[in-house]
Amino acid sequence: MPANILDGVKTAAAIRAEVAAEIKKMTAAGIHPGLAVVLVGHNPASEIYVRGKVKSCEEVGIYSEKHTPSGSVTTEDLLALVHDLNRREEIDGILVQLPLPPQVDSKKILLAVDPAKDVDGFHPMNVGLLSTQREGLVPCTPAGVMEILKRSGIPIAGQNAVVVGRSDIVGKPMAMLLINANATVTVCHSKTRDLAALCRQADILVAAIGRAGMITREFVRPGATVIDVGMNTVTDAAEFERFFAGNARREETFRTKGSTLVGDVHPEVAQIAGAITPVPGGVGPLTIAMLMSNTLRAAKLRRGTKAA
Repeated sequence: MPANILDGVKTAAAIRAEVAAEIKKMTAAGIHPGLAVVLVGHNPASEIYVRGKVKSCEEVGIYSEKHTPSGSVTTEDLLALVHDLNRREEIDGILVQLPLPPQVDSKKILLAVDPAKDVDGFHPMNVGLLSTQREGLVPCTPAGVMEILKRSGIPIAGQNAVVVGRSDIVGKPMAMLLINANATVTVCHSKTRDLAALCRQADILVAAIGRAGMITREFVRPGATVIDVGMNTVTDAAEFERFFAGNARREETFRTKGSTLVGDVHPEVAQIAGAITPVPGGVGPLTIAMLMSNTLRAAKLRRGTKAA
């Protein structure tokens, strides 16, 4: 029996609608949440992401502004911009779009963002708040995964969860959120021995490794919930065949565009999983929805009871 498809587009729309309703109330009370996005240089993928973020702000009623320093910007100049945004009362959230150019010290820039405005949840202070179960700002992608699990009625407490990937952006905060929700969590990575055997123990398997279709059916216990965080572009015809042979809709897209998206989970896993997020249309839309939610949360935390 094929897996239940967890619809990220539908879940993201519900989250955005809730955020918009709260922002409408805040705006009526004279508080207008604001988000500043910093996009350095001309990275086509980053420009697409930022366009989506700005559009979402418009839809939910968040004031947004985009800052676009040139690709030759220095660390010092970027620090000056961040410090200026930190000082501005009407800006509740600051998002520095990664990657930054090689001449810029990315860690220094991210550390300079006021933790109260760190809507990406990357600042060490927010990482500490998450690990000690205090209120702070949580990275958007793992927060979105928790939302789709909860809203889909998938039990977390007492379940075995396996997270494949240990990045600061997804893997580590994902593990922490699952622990905080009372799952028993195993974190796997490139040095893990017998990865497939560990993954097969999972009731909830989260794949966040950035390798196209690496999680195949032998990694998955029948009936498990599989969350695919990966977003990989396939342009090679042989690789396309490996993933999507016989899928007429995908073949048409591949012929027209010359590329298609595949997650870290092989499409064959949908035949044995109990529930699965698709790519595209799974975790991706949730990330931007949670950015809107985080901006709202930052406005509430910063401005106190007036915004509640």
